[in-house]
Amino acid sequence: MNSRFNYCNSLTSYSRRKTIDVNIGGVPLGGDNPIRVQSMTTVDTMDTEGSIAQTLRMVESGCEYVRITAPSIKEAENLRLIREGLRNQGCEVPLVADIHFTPNAAELAAKIVEKVRVNPGNYADKKKFEEIEYTDQSYHAELERIREKFTPLVKICKEYGTAMRIGTNHGSLSDRIMSRYGDTPLGMVESALEFIRICEENDFYDLVVSMKSSNPQIMVQAYRLLVHKLNDEGLGQYPLHLGVTEAGEAEDGRIKSALGIGTLLEDGLGDTIRVSLTEEPEVESPVGRILVDRLKNRASHEPVKEVNFDAFNPFEYEKRQSHEVVNFGGENVPRVIADFSSIGKIQVNDLKAIGHFYLSATDKWTMNDVGADFVYSGKNKIDFMLPNGLREILDYDIWKSLDDKSNCYPILSRIDLNNDLHDQLNFLKVDTNELDDNLLVELKSRNNLVLVLSTTNAHAMADLRAAFIRIKNHKINIPVVIFRSYDDLNEDAMMMYPATDIGGLLIDGFGDGAMLSISQLSGNRDHLISKAQTYNSIVFGILQAARTRITKTEYISCPSCGRTLFDLQETTAMIRKRTDHLKGIKIGIMGCIVNGPGEMADADYGYVGSGKGKITLYKGKEVMKRGVPSVNALDELIDLIREDGNWVEPKTAQIEI
Repeated sequence: MNSRFNYCNSLTSYSRRKTIDVNIGGVPLGGDNPIRVQSMTTVDTMDTEGSIAQTLRMVESGCEYVRITAPSIKEAENLRLIREGLRNQGCEVPLVADIHFTPNAAELAAKIVEKVRVNPGNYADKKKFEEIEYTDQSYHAELERIREKFTPLVKICKEYGTAMRIGTNHGSLSDRIMSRYGDTPLGMVESALEFIRICEENDFYDLVVSMKSSNPQIMVQAYRLLVHKLNDEGLGQYPLHLGVTEAGEAEDGRIKSALGIGTLLEDGLGDTIRVSLTEEPEVESPVGRILVDRLKNRASHEPVKEVNFDAFNPFEYEKRQSHEVVNFGGENVPRVIADFSSIGKIQVNDLKAIGHFYLSATDKWTMNDVGADFVYSGKNKIDFMLPNGLREILDYDIWKSLDDKSNCYPILSRIDLNNDLHDQLNFLKVDTNELDDNLLVELKSRNNLVLVLSTTNAHAMADLRAAFIRIKNHKINIPVVIFRSYDDLNEDAMMMYPATDIGGLLIDGFGDGAMLSISQLSGNRDHLISKAQTYNSIVFGILQAARTRITKTEYISCPSCGRTLFDLQETTAMIRKRTDHLKGIKIGIMGCIVNGPGEMADADYGYVGSGKGKITLYKGKEVMKRGVPSVNALDELIDLIREDGNWVEPKTAQIEI
């Protein structure tokens, strides 16, 4: 691997990055220890019994570290009672104090619990969204100020044997870092490195580091760059805590989390993970465990063909250039192909599952925001006129026998390449193992092909990525659809496996479309149509999370904690009900000012708790209204959206004719 991109052991063979061991209350992290799964309480930290009861439920669900917010001295002190109550019940789970803004609370908590988490963006700096010009001398003076403020905590942790997480968040970078490095992965990394250097100056190495963002692409790039910088500076190989902040709830939260966390795990990065869902905290650990358990026996995967990765930049997004073939490639959004090949005779109403609806009263088709672009019917030619927004793909032998080939296209195997093909668009399905030099030469001369690329390798993302790099190295510009096939999985795994395998490629710029197969699944016709509907929703969710095709409203909602000033689950559901038709709008829903304007930096609009029953409304990072009574806040949020010209009424927004 090019030394410039030295962030993992291998881009082709699964091998977990070796880090130092960090002992956290008898549950060691890093080194040869298992990847740990953790979560965070959501009840008020001053509710001792509630915190104990919730922690016990979390541990029962598989949580190995429990994080509890300590926003002030009184909460930090109450950690002592929570810890004692847990130990009295025989629960030895390590506790982690979550600190923002309050060094004195951190210093107290470090004497009580097994680990403290500090955010370098707000531990010693204040955020006012100001741009500041620094000379080298004035910037160095700021670093001395930080050293003076942070060193006491380092010494306490060293004395008490308390571990520390230096947790950078993309949305809460300090004005100082933003002014120097911008709102970038590099700024995130430098924010953490400043604190790491101070720790090492004091011979303190019980560190865990995180680079969290609500944007999985930023998050992945920042973690990769962090490891590269640690290597480059000769700093310690510290364990990594992986997480996507404010991932949200339900399908969106699982897909976004898997896209970020899963991508890094596939490259061997990550020693502990937290899936941040706007749900009860005991739900998080089982969901996270899906990603961790998928790696069991991964090291014994089929070898991935070696390739020259000089053209791959893991630290910056660059979309692979492809020429346009009908509506694939070029400047087109990634296309979605739905698999109906094992359903049998396809009926008009079956297409509802993939977002296309026939209205018999008006004899018209309508399409919602997740209407598939193509349907693969295999050997089952559809015998009715398809809606304008949908085209059909057939097996080659069926396609070539048709008299009327309008709006239908063949899918080929390699041996069909020399036969009569469609003038404009043909799909060539190949496994990565078939992608040899002879085929690559053949592909270079074709301008009417879309490659449908699959793999049987357990290390799927890495194998597909290597294939994309081979294609790129040969200067082949045909569009490529990512094809994945899975056996029957539980509901959560079915969201998270393809989010890792497909989403991880999309955030690196690879992929002009995606297809999830149902042909390997068993079940009756209704079951298979239901699966096709689920898969269609998942693929659109992956494209949304990867920011490559925006088809719905995005909610950047924090996973609730003891700081939260309202019921996040209930509020998120309420806001979603009124706004989920606003295609492409991002709404941040934050329980308190800690997770407020900074953490939701990606959002177009923000709904942030600022007091009991009070909400502050944002447009971007700008406060628009303060202290709005919560009973009126949603209506006033909608008024803000309407004033910007971004509001449409639900009935006209949900259906496109």
